[in-house]
Amino acid sequence: MIPNTFGINATADQVVAIQNESHLQEVLASGTIGRLPHLVVGGGSNLVFTRPFPGVVLLMQNKGVAVLAEDPLERKVSVKVSAGEILDDFVHLAVARGWHGMENLVAIPGTVGAAPVQNVGAYGVEAKDVVQEVNAYEIATGKKRIFSNADCRFGYRDSVFKHEFKDLYVVESVVFSLSLDFDPNLNYAALASLEKPVTPESLVEGIANLRWSKLPRPEEIGSAGSFFKNPIVTASHFEKLKSEYPDIVAYPAGDGFKLAAGWLIEHSGWKGKNLGKCGVYEKQALVLVNRGGCTGEDVLRLASAVEADVQAKFGVLLEKEAIIV
Repeated sequence: MIPNTFGINATADQVVAIQNESHLQEVLASGTIGRLPHLVVGGGSNLVFTRPFPGVVLLMQNKGVAVLAEDPLERKVSVKVSAGEILDDFVHLAVARGWHGMENLVAIPGTVGAAPVQNVGAYGVEAKDVVQEVNAYEIATGKKRIFSNADCRFGYRDSVFKHEFKDLYVVESVVFSLSLDFDPNLNYAALASLEKPVTPESLVEGIANLRWSKLPRPEEIGSAGSFFKNPIVTASHFEKLKSEYPDIVAYPAGDGFKLAAGWLIEHSGWKGKNLGKCGVYEKQALVLVNRGGCTGEDVLRLASAVEADVQAKFGVLLEKEAIIV
């Protein structure tokens, strides 16, 4: 079965587990990947499989962490991390080594290779804030390319790898630019409750506790984490909603406002409700969960029902953060 945190029984015509960079080069040189439909999978934490995959799945299982450069004067360190490393494991390793900037990304399921593709983020920090460059291989030619931070064109849960370079490259490793000084990002309102003074260890522990207090642990309840993106609406649309729903949760975002998708879903009556074998998590309405034996079709049916009700009630179209395969 192809690993995925939703716990859906997922298969493919062929599965290739990539063990290291040389192995990836060999697989690409064979030409097999270029001739068939392909899918790159790390931990499968944001995937929903709706059918057997008709092609080749590359499981990124390459490991390794290496310091490329350290500047004591600038108080910076560049660390290269293989795509198959578990992101949460690296966050803890970075704290132990005195490399700072990723503490807020603790407890996010998935691998390092997926972090820049999705521009993962939590509690005021995103991958774009710490990614220096991305090492990737072009599937068609097998040539290596180094993407700078700017080349990645990061956006909200978005990057160039989800658009013009979608399915064209395999991320082999990521270079992070981290600080040797601890300067915590505590701007997110939920972090105000953390005990002061905040240390790297207490910040990681506190954020992990916050996440697991409202999100299901993948090993206990199947899910793809936050299923929908927080939608951004115009200022005039927000003002209209605010007049009708004074307690609506939103944050300024450029010229508009980012609405809390979980709040919209909850106030559409879906929090804790099920549709077949899939449900909306009772502790966080942004999360759809496997109630036991659910299929990808079950997930899509529930997602469509939630989207329809939110749009009918608030005039807001939800966009899926989870990737549907």
